This record gives sequence, structure tokens and C-alpha cells, in this order.
Amino acid sequence: MESEIRPGRFQVLPVVIKNLIIINGLVWLAQITIGQDLLSVEDLFALHHFSSVHYKPWQYITYMFLHSSSSFFHILFNMFALWMFGSTLENLWGPARFLAFYLVCGLGAGITQALALTYDISQYNQMFAAGQIGVDELYVLTNMPTLGASGAVMGIFAAFAYTFPNSQMIILPIPFPIKAKWALLGLALLDLFGGVYSNASGIAHFAHLGGAAVGIVIVMIWNRKNRRHFY
Repeated sequence: MESEIRPGRFQVLPVVIKNLIIINGLVWLAQITIGQDLLSVEDLFALHHFSSVHYKPWQYITYMFLHSSSSFFHILFNMFALWMFGSTLENLWGPARFLAFYLVCGLGAGITQALALTYDISQYNQMFAAGQIGVDELYVLTNMPTLGASGAVMGIFAAFAYTFPNSQMIILPIPFPIKAKWALLGLALLDLFGGVYSNASGIAHFAHLGGAAVGIVIVMIWNRKNRRHFY
């Protein structure tokens, strides 16, 4: 993806984004090395539904620093998107405000995903009561973790698209430039469709939607009296 925005005094790798990438990378390395042998990092720190035996309150924060240990592309794409869209926002807002925004978007994404899972788990329990699934399958379905920075990153992209709605982007494989506002709308519709009709996809669609919604609400509040921050 490419953006036409070139703000003044732009830092290629701002301090918060740099440290977020380092932390996520170190945690991912821990997942693929010690995570399976000494302790289950995902059981402790990935987000589980509050009905799960693995649920802990801190998981609403820690889950966004974990990624799939079986796919390098999961963390690679998230960190690339964080850098691509977050750099502009961190330079615009400053490190403290950007970090707070990132964490709140991730928290909102986690809460949204937990609420969506409440409905899914009620359906699994009904299927178990009807004899459609066994106890082992019910255990797996109700204890499946949510992990990744995608919800927080979606909040970052939503803020970017809201603040710079007419920024032209190249998104492969689309063969023509597309404005950020339309890219955000398209991604949101895809996530809504996926969340409703593809529950077994392994993608936390409602976390993406929650992160985006929180991100837009925050920037609307921040900019409600200062329209000059929009481009």
C-alpha cells in the first residue's frame, strides 16, 4: 500500500511504533520457542471468552501483542499496516496520545469480540445439548483464543481514513488507486459479512469492526471543534 500523505517533519519510524514492533516481534519469538515447551503463552495471554477456563482479565490488553505462531505473515502484515498508517498519526498526535489511542482501540476490539463470542458459545451449547457435537469439540470451540494486533491496527487505519479521507492508496490486487475512505468502507463491509456468515474462518472479524468503530469515535471527539486537522 502507498499513501500520498507526506507531512512535515515526518519520522520514518516513530518511537511508539518502533517499540510496538519490537515488543510484538519478541513475543512472537517467545511463542515459537518457549511457548509450547515451558508454558502455554496463548493460554495465559491470548484473549479467551469470560466463560473459558483460561480467561484472565489482563488478556484484554495482552492479546494484542500475540500473533499466530504458525504464520509469519500474520505478524508481518499487522506490523506493516501499523507502520504504514500509524507513522502519520503518531507524527501528527505525538507519542503519548498515539499509544493511548492504540491501546484503547485494541481494548475496544477485544470487548467487541468477546460480546460476539457470547452468541457463538450459546449456539455451541445448544448444539451440544442437541447431540450435534461432542464434549471434546465443545471444549475446543468454547476455549478458542483470540490473538493479534489486527483490531488495534484496524482502529489506526480507521483513524487514518477518517482524518485523511481522500488520500490515494494502492491496494493489491486492485489495479487502480482508491481513496482511504472507500478502502475503510470496503474492509468494514467484508468484516461484517465475514463475521455474520463465516464464523469458522478463524478471523476475528468483529474485533476488526470494534477496533475501527472505537478509532472513529475517538478521532471524531478529538476533532469535533478543530476541522483543520482533516485533509
